[in-house]
Amino acid sequence: MSLKYAVLAALLEGEASGYELSKVFDVSLANFWPATPQQLYRELERLAGDGLIEARTVQQERRPTKRLFSLTAAGREQLGAFAAEPTRRPTAVRDEFLIKMQAMDGVDPHVVRALVEERRAWALGKLARYERVRERLLDGRSEEEHLREADRVGPYLTLAAGITFERENARWCERVLAVLDERRAPTGAAGHAGSDGHAGQALG
Repeated sequence: MSLKYAVLAALLEGEASGYELSKVFDVSLANFWPATPQQLYRELERLAGDGLIEARTVQQERRPTKRLFSLTAAGREQLGAFAAEPTRRPTAVRDEFLIKMQAMDGVDPHVVRALVEERRAWALGKLARYERVRERLLDGRSEEEHLREADRVGPYLTLAAGITFERENARWCERVLAVLDERRAPTGAAGHAGSDGHAGQALG
């Protein structure tokens, strides 16, 4: 899949500037289809040239003129056709961090711990952002009410996938940190460390 369909899907939320779209990607799409602002702007120009989106210029007082993009009928039709296509096999994870974990034995444990703590901080930071978006989408309703009554549930379900992913990411980091602590503990303390139900549990 190309960035094209991710941009078209993001514009289902309504007319947006390139800057606004970059924010949408940051909080809702970046977890599974990341893109830099430069990539987004290039894709927007291509889509406008292909007639799948249209742009209008808005004059602003004391601020630069901005362009707002929206889906055309052709864009909606093509996005709908894409959404109905069978999905190819899921993309394999390619994560430099996990390669480092594979090779962690023999590396200074303090260095490894710092890397894991950094990854955990990123996961928790994204979780916090996702939870704020979730509250905004719910707008005082329960999840059940939103899923039953909202005009569109795709954005919420996609967000829920990101929340689940980052929760598991943070949980895995906490488990790795517990393993590192256990391996550093004196031999006599190792068994005690496993008795609290955290350090002694299996990975996964």
